Amino acid sequence: MQEKIIILDFGSQTTQLIGRRVRELDTYCEIVPYNKFPKEDPTIKGVILSGSPFSVYDKDAFKVDLSEIRGKYPILGICYGAQFMSYTNGGKVEPAGTREYGRAHLASFCKDNVLFKGVRDCSQVWMSHGDTITAIPDNFKKIASTDKVEIAAYQIEGEQVWGVQFHPEVFHSEDGTQILKNFVVDVCGCKQDWSPASFIESTVAELKAQLGGDKVVLGLSGGVDSSVAAVLLNKAIGKNLTCIFVDHGMLRKNEFKNVMADYECLGLNVIGVDASEKFFTELAGVTEPERKRKIIGKGFIDVFDVEAHKIKDVKWLAQGTIYPDCIESLSITGTVIKSHHNVGGLPEKMNLKLCEPLRLLFKDEVRRVGRELGMPEHLITRHPFPGPGLAVRILGDITPEKVRILQDADDIFIQGLRDWGLYDKVWQAGVILLPVQSVGVMGDERTYERAVALRAVTSTDAMTADWAHLPYEFMGKVSNDIINKVKGVNRVTYDISSKPPATIEWE
Repeated sequence: MQEKIIILDFGSQTTQLIGRRVRELDTYCEIVPYNKFPKEDPTIKGVILSGSPFSVYDKDAFKVDLSEIRGKYPILGICYGAQFMSYTNGGKVEPAGTREYGRAHLASFCKDNVLFKGVRDCSQVWMSHGDTITAIPDNFKKIASTDKVEIAAYQIEGEQVWGVQFHPEVFHSEDGTQILKNFVVDVCGCKQDWSPASFIESTVAELKAQLGGDKVVLGLSGGVDSSVAAVLLNKAIGKNLTCIFVDHGMLRKNEFKNVMADYECLGLNVIGVDASEKFFTELAGVTEPERKRKIIGKGFIDVFDVEAHKIKDVKWLAQGTIYPDCIESLSITGTVIKSHHNVGGLPEKMNLKLCEPLRLLFKDEVRRVGRELGMPEHLITRHPFPGPGLAVRILGDITPEKVRILQDADDIFIQGLRDWGLYDKVWQAGVILLPVQSVGVMGDERTYERAVALRAVTSTDAMTADWAHLPYEFMGKVSNDIINKVKGVNRVTYDISSKPPATIEWE
């Protein structure tokens, strides 16, 4: 059985980054709600407590009894996790006066403490908290300070329990990965044997056991996630898998035809369904983003229901759901950021069980698995594309004409990135059709036409993203090409927002 680290999520925006860093250490981990620790799991090697948007002394703060964990597993508390352990054992946590956010440096630390093995003098760390630990219990020992934070890290004497007030998971903590490795490998004893090959081996075995001789229908989107899920399932159950690729009318230009050809090369059994008329009818006049997603999500289910009933004895619906889908759809605080059509269960009328073989993988891990499966590189490196397609890149109501305009503009942008050798340097790119018109001049005539926004970001996992610094010459050419070649557009802008606070998609 695969050994694992459990990350108890207290609601921090960077909880997923902890998971990413642990996975980068070739160690499997799972993020679970702070109050859902999986008891009696013999594969657990250690526990990490995440940060939180709350203060430990807030009446609504997430609290949990750690007595069943402490002493049984090594524990590392990060930010709120560190404050929580100190506070609940008699220490003091108080407002810091001003929010401590950004770069700090370890002014001093215990070099002989296993947690700081290999950490450099004055190593930069990343702070993000409004509270600070001002006093620790008698059996807690301070093991690090920064120039502004006296108790930046501690260890409970005689126990394998540590707390750090900074965030080792954040990129700006220069030796953060080393600190996590010291905990995961040296303290917890993890073997670092989790890899794409081991994931495929264990997942194929699990799928064979889970599905047996049952028939499975899988919804393909043309993207990396559903494609890798299909190849993985095909490896496990072969002819018992039927894939359905739905054209809802809001795919990229020529995407339906091109993707169907790709799937044939993979040896998948694929049924293509043109349901664009149905989706355009149901979306007519709808402007609210969440409602668009709900309509398209339900539409997919309706189409699957019809197609699944054409296949005898289908018992499972497979999806390419990945970890960020699950995490973003319902954070631990109970606040929905945005719904994903991949998540949320299936109507009872379908009478199908759900199979999600990739639901514990981040996007870059999905790509590594795809390469290990021998899939062609152009499928592996495809940018993420939202399930609702261009519907969430058209602000306002959806019409076939708006989709045509956006497809043409998007095709110029994406092909331009490929031609200039920029496509693989960008995590995700696309064009957004704005709900505004602007005055322009074409020839001797005034125009009053649409504006579009180009969006291109760099990222590793979609949990955080920065806008891509594309060459001005490229941007100028793309802008000219779109305005000159796409009827209905006379203005091009570029979105330079990062995530957070913005999301990658506009809707």
